[in-house]
Order: sequence, then structure tokens, then C-alpha cells
Amino acid sequence: MTARTVSCGVVMLNEQGDVLLCHATETTHWDVPKGAADPGESPREAALRELVEETGIVLDAARLKDLGRFVYRRDKDLHLFAVRVSEDEVRLENCVCESYFPRYSDGTMIPEMDAYRWVSPADVDQFASRSLARLFQTTLSLADLHETL
Repeated sequence: MTARTVSCGVVMLNEQGDVLLCHATETTHWDVPKGAADPGESPREAALRELVEETGIVLDAARLKDLGRFVYRRDKDLHLFAVRVSEDEVRLENCVCESYFPRYSDGTMIPEMDAYRWVSPADVDQFASRSLARLFQTTLSLADLHETL
């Protein structure tokens, strides 16, 4: 049995309870900012670094609420943190992805994320990957999170 990989990410809610989703370049799906921890990095540090790399958003580590680890896919778990942000704090037009990867077809370096949007819990299924949508439907209720943050 191979070790499960863990992706660390941030579930960011605005004042209305909408969740920030990032569009994965050249795919059909939207996702929360997340990624694997570097060696020696804590899940919180990894989540914050991925947030900066994929959105340009910088937050104080103390603001993140540790939601714990969730089964995400057969081979991967998610360690998620939640945070509430104000409209003034996070402007979608200022979001920028600093993380690049080579395009499969020709090797051109392209950003990991290329668009950002606030999505209401009711609309998450239309945008999120199946795995993420299932997580929000079954295990991690965005409505409950909105109440408790």
C-alpha cells in the first residue's frame, strides 16, 4: 500500500459565507488553494504558503482555524484550515498566481491558477472538482463553517 499524500489548504469564506475558489489553468475545475507540504513544513505553514503562491493573499497564521484532515480521494487526504476575510482584505482582481508548471502539450510555463471567484455554498457543485464538491456535501458543511467562524 502506498502512502497517502496530504494536500494542505485554506477554505476562505467572505462575510456572506461564500467560499474562495481558484480556477485550475486549462482544466474545467475550481479548487481551494492547496498543495503538498515541503519537507519539515507544518500543515499550517504549507497551507499559508500555498495560499500566497496560488492567490497572492498573505494572512497571519494565527487566524487560521484548523479543521483537521479529510479523506479526499483514494490516494490523497486534505488537511484544511478555515478563515473568514472581509471584502476590504481580499479583492479578487488583486489575486495573482505565482506558482507555474509546464503545460502538458508543449512545456510552456503556465500559472497553476488563472481565475478566482467567490462561490456560494449552493453553487459549489457547479464549479468545484467532484472530490471537493463531495467533501463539502458530506463532511465539511460550508453553511456550518459560516456559522462557526
